[in-house]
Amino acid sequence: MTEALIVVDLQNDFCPGGALPVVDGDAIVPLVNRLLAQASVRVLTQDWHPPQHRSFAANHPAAKPFDRGLVGGVEQVLWPVHCVQGTSGAGFHPGLETDWADVILRKGGNGALDSYSAFFENDRVTSTGLDGYLRSRGVEAVAVVGLALDFCVAATAVDAARLGYRVRVIEPACRAIDQAGALAAGWAAMDDAGVTIERGGVLR
Repeated sequence: MTEALIVVDLQNDFCPGGALPVVDGDAIVPLVNRLLAQASVRVLTQDWHPPQHRSFAANHPAAKPFDRGLVGGVEQVLWPVHCVQGTSGAGFHPGLETDWADVILRKGGNGALDSYSAFFENDRVTSTGLDGYLRSRGVEAVAVVGLALDFCVAATAVDAARLGYRVRVIEPACRAIDQAGALAAGWAAMDDAGVTIERGGVLR
C-alpha cells in the first residue's frame, strides 16, 4: 500500500519566535526530516495568507486574537496576523529538508475563507486539489505530521479519512496549540473519523 507523508505547516510563524508560535514547534524538525527520508510520496503544506485575510483578528473591528468570528460564513478562531504571503514568517523552518518534497501545497490564499485542511478549505467543499494528486500517484494511505495538531493536522487527517484513505497521525512529530479545548476536540474528531494515532510505536 503506497503511503504519502503530509507535513503540515512547519513554518517559521508557527515555531518559537514566530507570530503564532506553537510550544516546541521546532522540536519536531529532526523527526520530520527522518520521516521525509523514508517516505514514498512527500507533501509539504504551507499556510499562505494575503495581508487582509479574514481569519486575522486585525481585520475584524474590535476583535482580539483568539476571539471567535465568521470567516466565509464559517465560525472559527480569529488569529494573530501570521504566514503572510512572501514574508519570512511564511517560510518553512530553516532546518526542514524541503528538497525531499514531491509537491508543496499552499493553502489559505483565498482572503475570504480559511483553509486548515490540506484537502479542503474550511467550507469543507472547496478542494485544494491534493486528493487528485495523491490518487494520480497511487496513494492509498497517508501519515500526517506537523503544526498544529489540534487545528490543521487534525483537519487534514479527518478529511483524508473522509476521502477513504487509511490515515495515521504520528503524534511525536506534531505539536498542538491546545487553546480553549481545541486539542480535546481534535482528538475526538480524529477518533470519530477512524484515524490511527501513533505514539512512538504505541497506538492510541
